[in-house]
Amino acid sequence: MRERNIERRLAMETLKRGGVALKFVSPGCAGVPDRIVMMPKGKMGFAELKAPHQKPRPLQERRIRQMRAMGFKVFVIDGIEQISRALDEIEEDS
Repeated sequence: MRERNIERRLAMETLKRGGVALKFVSPGCAGVPDRIVMMPKGKMGFAELKAPHQKPRPLQERRIRQMRAMGFKVFVIDGIEQISRALDEIEEDS
């Protein structure tokens, strides 16, 4: 399974739930997650997609910690089976 397959599935599953998983590119700010996941009712989270058993690079880990410290939901997803749980957490009330 390749990272792009997992990323494609995340976008598809998000769309099925009425949301969008937009590609996140931030010029001048390296290490940001791959996707911004926006769901109905103003629910939002971020997803860093990896090939199975791959881990985020150190800069990505720092960015993830920084975003979580600000209260954002950030998920590292390295398998299709993790997508549903991440979307469930984004959709739940904080």
